[in-house]
Amino acid sequence: MRCLVAAFGDPGHVFPAVSLARALKGRGHEVVVETWPQWQEAVEGVGLRFVSADQYQVFPPPRSGSPGAGEAAVALMPLLEEFRPDVVVNDILTVAPAIAAEAHGCAWGTLIPHIYPVQDSGMPLFAIGAVPPRTPIGGGFWRFTEKALRRGLERGRDDLNAQRAIAGLPPTGRFHGGISPDLAMVATYPQLEYPRNWPASVHVTGPMPFETPFNDIELPPGDDPLVLVAPSTSQDPDNHLVRSALAALGDQAVRVVATTNRVVPSHPIEVPSNAVLVDWLSYSQLMPASSLVICHGGHGTVARALAEGVPVLTCPAAGDMNETAARITWAEVGRSIRWSLTGPRSLRWAVAELLSNPLYRVRAGQIAAWHRQHDGPARGAELVEALAQRQD
Repeated sequence: MRCLVAAFGDPGHVFPAVSLARALKGRGHEVVVETWPQWQEAVEGVGLRFVSADQYQVFPPPRSGSPGAGEAAVALMPLLEEFRPDVVVNDILTVAPAIAAEAHGCAWGTLIPHIYPVQDSGMPLFAIGAVPPRTPIGGGFWRFTEKALRRGLERGRDDLNAQRAIAGLPPTGRFHGGISPDLAMVATYPQLEYPRNWPASVHVTGPMPFETPFNDIELPPGDDPLVLVAPSTSQDPDNHLVRSALAALGDQAVRVVATTNRVVPSHPIEVPSNAVLVDWLSYSQLMPASSLVICHGGHGTVARALAEGVPVLTCPAAGDMNETAARITWAEVGRSIRWSLTGPRSLRWAVAELLSNPLYRVRAGQIAAWHRQHDGPARGAELVEALAQRQD
């Protein structure tokens, strides 16, 4: 089987895609990974063929002159003609490969590297961080909001159809046109998904971890609990979370390792004596040694923490981070602080609560036990193989 795996260029999307691609290659398949050029070394470093993907605005404003998903799909067609994949796997944020696959006439599936974003009837809107309703009245309220949501989905479908036309495809009547109707792989833990009616084509596989090689980090000395501060790579340009966490924990009986995730500080960050600050780090090295992880709620960071049974304190900044933070609280594997309230005082209180209450580590440990028994990349590879076989 030949498979093209295409991913948006953020680490939270690239890493699961590379993990899936490695699993496919390990099962004897020929795989190409298409993503942003800064990941070429990482992709080729694990023995995969790399193809650079152009960055584009999925639905550019009318008459803006900016290329959109349609133009990007047309630009991708020569690769499909040359490689002739049996299956294309698009990341949920890469619509162009989905359009190109359909125009080329090959099967395509979608990798969703976070909570499933499609709302079930009577459930809260995705990304606002609301919990499921506990009464019929609450369910009725969310069903009422579905009317407004539908209007937005209709506009999104119109925008998608405009891009499909550029690639020579007819209009689709489907909402969420970037998610394959034949296979959607949700790379999260089932414990973080609210009970719902699942479409037959949607499968919760478990996370698909991957990381680039990195040197070891010397931990702060001592035996106090280790707190790992791992902010978003895209949502905190002023290093607010790192600064607040170091200010909160500098006089506490903990050790701290914090990373800027290569976000260059605009002014110096004060590092207390019980802390180490680095620009990048290895989750596989640090997570097993940690007692708590503080982050924005990026799904990749949360998944790596829970894989080791480590509770999480989330300070969500935007989008699906709000949703992940709500699921963390709902599953009792951590707590959440609103981004607008994130500061030394609130962080100090939340860290004390999470380290002193054993419930959070017990619940996180249950997810870690599930993780040890389920191989997300292998399950994803099985589903891609099954999709290809159905098309034969």
